[in-house]
Amino acid sequence: MRHSPEALTAFAEAATLGSFSAAARKLGKSQSTVSSAIANLEIDLGLTLFDRSSRKPTLTGQGRVVLGKVQEILAASDRLDRSASQLSGGLEARLSVVWSDTYQSDRFEEMLMAFEQRFPDLEFECLIAEHGDLVSLVQTGRAQIGVVAAQNLYPPDVGSAMIAEQSEITLFVASTHPLARLKDITPEVLANFRELRLDTYLARTGQAQPSARRAWSAPSYLMLLEMAVLGFGWAAIPRWMVTRFAADRLHELDARGWPRRVPVDAVWSRQRPLGRAGTWLLQEMLAPPVAPHS
Repeated sequence: MRHSPEALTAFAEAATLGSFSAAARKLGKSQSTVSSAIANLEIDLGLTLFDRSSRKPTLTGQGRVVLGKVQEILAASDRLDRSASQLSGGLEARLSVVWSDTYQSDRFEEMLMAFEQRFPDLEFECLIAEHGDLVSLVQTGRAQIGVVAAQNLYPPDVGSAMIAEQSEITLFVASTHPLARLKDITPEVLANFRELRLDTYLARTGQAQPSARRAWSAPSYLMLLEMAVLGFGWAAIPRWMVTRFAADRLHELDARGWPRRVPVDAVWSRQRPLGRAGTWLLQEMLAPPVAPHS
């Protein structure tokens, strides 16, 4: 930096306090040191920052403009120091979390707000994926933590733990769909209508599911919801998503075996230890919900 941090700090304090002597007392320096630092800054900039014609120095028009810029520089320097301190203390530079749309928690907003307050300068990325796609993102290191509908088996290098909250998935169709008028719907009846099925990318490259008659597929629940709203068929969709985005446009089917409770797991790579932020977030996810006060 061409201008010393000490000179910038002295100028900002003197401008804010309205006195060179007050700035010197606050900074623990002599008044002559502060005055010299500001004078040298004026020489470097080729500007007059203070009007010294009266007993109390006041900012010039140029000084007011420069003060705003100096405050930005000092704030950026403070953020740099804070980030360096956090990184040296085990804080990761970036945290990526991949979420399944099956995850829904009453504590989600509160948890993210607490995360932001605790790690305000951390770069945080949210991804969306399902099933094997999600696990693969964690396994390859693209994401450090995943939240996924519980699987029977995970790769050996992926750790998992069940989250206290469960999701509820049930069958929905557009309100105008023929199925919306039926009761006690059996699997045989469902088979006569198009299924809108969740189908991940990895399923397509590996052993794909047997195809239902006239089935359409998509890799995300939100796409299935959109297709269901348009009347293309029936789909198993998390209830929270329908409630939030399409409650007035979709009809819940009275189908045997539905709705279903879906346990949800948090997953992480055993090959890549989590940093401070990831560890904190994982612990918050796994913490049991606090019972409301009666």
